[in-house]
Amino acid sequence: MVASDKLFFWLFQERSERLQPLVASLLDSMEGYSFTAPAIKELEVRLDGLFLPPASQLAHKPALILEAQMAGDPQFFLRLYSEGALVLRHQQRQGQPIRHWRVVVICPSKQLPFGDPLPVQEFLRERVIWIELAPDRLPPNAPPLQRALGLLLLPEEQLPANANAVRQQASGTGLAGEIDTLIAAILVARFSRRSIPDICAMGGITIDDFTSSAIYKEIFGQGRSEGLQEGRLEGRDAGMREGRQAEAAALALRQLQRRFGALPPAAQQAQLQALPLAQLEALAEALLDFQSPNDLTAWLLG
Repeated sequence: MVASDKLFFWLFQERSERLQPLVASLLDSMEGYSFTAPAIKELEVRLDGLFLPPASQLAHKPALILEAQMAGDPQFFLRLYSEGALVLRHQQRQGQPIRHWRVVVICPSKQLPFGDPLPVQEFLRERVIWIELAPDRLPPNAPPLQRALGLLLLPEEQLPANANAVRQQASGTGLAGEIDTLIAAILVARFSRRSIPDICAMGGITIDDFTSSAIYKEIFGQGRSEGLQEGRLEGRDAGMREGRQAEAAALALRQLQRRFGALPPAAQQAQLQALPLAQLEALAEALLDFQSPNDLTAWLLG
């Protein structure tokens, strides 16, 4: 399971303007925009991201709702539509009403099975900007960040050449000084259990640069330690194992909430959070086929 949620949060929390090349047709500048991932209390919905212009510009510049969806979900179109309305209500209550808004969806392809588009076709046509990452969906003029994010999907043997091509494309742009960090973050998100030398080879990054970077702390809460002697990203101590288990449990709960509109009952949450890491990873795969909360009950009993 790709740790894409943390990746996208880290990517845009640090610098909101990184999104601008991906929405250049809508905005020529995102100066002054702030980025958050608010939890909307009505349904305990947590957004992947919300970009707000300065309060003085809300009347004429659009707010951008970010949704990163890396797998098919038959409820996705309806969820996207309903979350937009929740954001408008949330901001109204916060005293920052939104008048202009768009939804930015980062995904492999908008052709994934996201449900029946007919009930929300006007919304999809007028409000949604698609940022597609699959190689056959990338536009010829795709900006470096979009091509870099495409590394999440490429076969492993194609990563070195494509990482180098992204690095060359970014040369001379505002992304040049941080492209190695971004490539490292993307590869760590995808290959969190692989060795440091392997990841560095994939991205064309030196081991020293990688192990001294802020990627561990900013995405996974990890730092450089003696326990990484063999360059293993998997920690050797129980604390790091518990951290990965807690992260997997939180991700599974979020996926269940998105799929069914609410968290499981408290007893099931506790049961899920007590599962070992291997079972949580199996659950993350299985729940993609769940049709109702009863499927979770059956899975836990099995």
